[in-house]
Amino acid sequence: MEIKRCKFANQKAKPGIMTGITWTLNTFASLTPFELYDILRLRSEVFVVEQQCIFLDMDDRDQQSHHLQGRLDGELIVSVRILPPGLAYAEPSIGRVVGSPRHRGMGAGKSLMQEAIAATISLYGPQPIKIGAQQYLKKFYEDLGFEQCSDTYLEDDIPHIKMIRHA
Repeated sequence: MEIKRCKFANQKAKPGIMTGITWTLNTFASLTPFELYDILRLRSEVFVVEQQCIFLDMDDRDQQSHHLQGRLDGELIVSVRILPPGLAYAEPSIGRVVGSPRHRGMGAGKSLMQEAIAATISLYGPQPIKIGAQQYLKKFYEDLGFEQCSDTYLEDDIPHIKMIRHA
């Protein structure tokens, strides 16, 4: 399944939303080697290098997930994986939310999550979506309709919380 949306000449940006991003949703099997490399490189750049967190990113969940990519002028700037119900939680989940440090502050992350929520609903129907969020991003996810549903816990020495978005 692929979703592609391109910027239109007269498209007006909403506050906090980045326009001009081309969105693609793929199964793992339909990713090209170049797309997979771009996704893993961006995740490594942010999660391992920038956040200085040594962990095994390849956790055997990518193969069963859908991968949403946002590209600007061909460059991967944001990405998530959408996990089916039962893989991480009973509900479908959005994880490995990552954005390029070079494109922060332009609304790409908010656009990514809005696209990811829409794609999750398209794939699995209207039902709750559960995430494991870094605690410092609580307000960001609350603004997208998520509510905290757990105490703080450590994952790879980073404070996290579970959050849910009801259908």
